[in-house]
Amino acid sequence: MFPQLKQIHPLSWTIIIGTIFGRMATSMSIPFLSIYLIGKLSATPSQAGIVVAVSSLIGVFASFYGGYISDVIGRKKVLFISIFGWAIVFVGFALADRIWLFFVFNALNGLCRAMFEPTSRALLADITAKENRLLVFNLRYAAINLGVVAGPIIGLQMGVADSAHVFYIAGLVYFCYGLILLMQFRRHTHIGGVKSQAEERLTLSEALRVTGKDRTFIFVLMGTIFCVLGYGHFNSTLPQYMELSAVIQDSATWFGYMISLNAITVLIIQFPLVRLASRFSPVVPLIAGNVCVASSLLLFGAFPYLWTMFLAVILFTIGEVLMFTMTDLLIDRIAKPGLRGTYFGMFGFNNLGNVLAPLLGGFLLEGLGVDRSVQIFAIIALTTAFGLPFLLIGHRHLSGKTAQDSGQNSLTG
Repeated sequence: MFPQLKQIHPLSWTIIIGTIFGRMATSMSIPFLSIYLIGKLSATPSQAGIVVAVSSLIGVFASFYGGYISDVIGRKKVLFISIFGWAIVFVGFALADRIWLFFVFNALNGLCRAMFEPTSRALLADITAKENRLLVFNLRYAAINLGVVAGPIIGLQMGVADSAHVFYIAGLVYFCYGLILLMQFRRHTHIGGVKSQAEERLTLSEALRVTGKDRTFIFVLMGTIFCVLGYGHFNSTLPQYMELSAVIQDSATWFGYMISLNAITVLIIQFPLVRLASRFSPVVPLIAGNVCVASSLLLFGAFPYLWTMFLAVILFTIGEVLMFTMTDLLIDRIAKPGLRGTYFGMFGFNNLGNVLAPLLGGFLLEGLGVDRSVQIFAIIALTTAFGLPFLLIGHRHLSGKTAQDSGQNSLTG
C-alpha cells in the first residue's frame, strides 16, 4: 500500500485531507438539524422532514448539471464556486431564526454539495492512475468518516441542539479549505482547467441521452436510489423518532454517540471489507449492503432500546460500507471516456432517496404515531429492499458487458 500512497497526487491529498475537516464541520451541525428545528423552533416532524429533504431535492436536479459543467468549464471553477458558497451558507444557518430561512439555506447547501461532490470525485479520477483509483476513492471515504467521528462529539460539546455558534465554525472551516485549494491549484495550473477544444464536447441534452441509454448505468442508478433511501433514514427519521420517543431520554446526546459509532465502525471495517468486496463484481457488495441496511432498520424499530440500537448501528454501518465504498469505482468503470464528470453527476440522481427518506419518515411518524415503531421501520425497511431487483439486473448487465469486452480484447490481441 505504501508505494501506492507515494503515487497519489498532492492535489488529491489536499482534497482527501480537506474532506476530513469539511465533513467534521458539516457533521457538527447538519445531522442535528431536525432535532434543532423540533426542539428550538417547535417545528413539526413534517416541517423538519421538508427542511432536511430540500437539500437532497436540490441535489437530485443540480448534481447532473454540476458534473456536466465541470466537463465543460473545468473542475477548478466549479470547486471554487461550491466551496466558497458553502462557507456563506453556513453563516446563513447561524443567522437564521425562522423555519423558512433554514429551508432556503439547506436548499443552497444541497446545491453546493451537488456541484462539489461529483466534480471532486471526477477530478480525483482524472489525476489518479487507473490501478490506484480504488485506493484513492476509499481514502476519500475514510476521510469522510474520520471527520464524522469527531464532528458530532464537538457539536454536542458546543450545544448544537441549543446554539447556532457551531454554524459559524463550519463556515470558517470551508473558507479555509477553499483558500488551501486555491493555493494548490496555483501550484498545479495545468490541472482542473477547461478541456482541449479539440475534444468532442456533447451538449447537455446529448449527455443526458448518452447516460440515459446506458442500461447498466440506469439499473444501477435505480437500485442505489433505494439504497440511499434506506441510508437517508439514519440522519432524518431516526433522530426524529428518538426526539419524540418517550423511551429515549437526551436524544441529541445519544444520537451523537450513534453517529460517532457509525464512523468509528467504518474506519475499523472499511479496508478489510473492501479487500473482500473487491474480489467480486462491484454490484455484488451493493446487493449485500442493501440487505444489511434493510435488516438494521427493522432492528431499530423492533427493539427500541439503546443497546439494541447501537447493535443496529453496527449492522447498518456494514451495509453502508458495502454499498458506498465500491460505487465510485463502479461508476468510473461504467463511464464512457470524456464523460466521467457527467456520469458522476448523473449518479447524483440517487439522492432522490435522501429526498424521500425524511418525507416518508415524517409522514409515517405523524400518521402512525411514534409508539408504532415496528410498523414504521418495517415499511422503511421494505422500501429499501425494493432496490434489490434493479441491482440484480444491473449486475447481470455488467457481467455481460465485461464478458463482451473481454472477448473483444482477446480477438484484437
